[in-house]
Amino acid sequence: MGKKRKKYSSEFKAKVALAALKNEETTAELAQRFGVHPTMISGWKRSLLEGAADIFDKGRSSRKQTDEKIDELHRQIGKLKVENDFLSRKLDF
Repeated sequence: MGKKRKKYSSEFKAKVALAALKNEETTAELAQRFGVHPTMISGWKRSLLEGAADIFDKGRSSRKQTDEKIDELHRQIGKLKVENDFLSRKLDF
């Protein structure tokens, strides 16, 4: 039987990542205190640092724009697939 992975809330991840950023404890100490693997803490810390700029990006709704673009691309893919299927049937006679 496989191991079940534990899922952590975004609030918990943020709390641990902020504690890691403070550098008051080592990653190993934080891992022991919060009961998670040190690699997870490093990943959450990296994600926090990479996404920090988005917090101050009030002028743009980058996530919304990205979602809209993805939806439009999915529509285009669907349209092209229908056209491709139609043309391939016509060529088969």
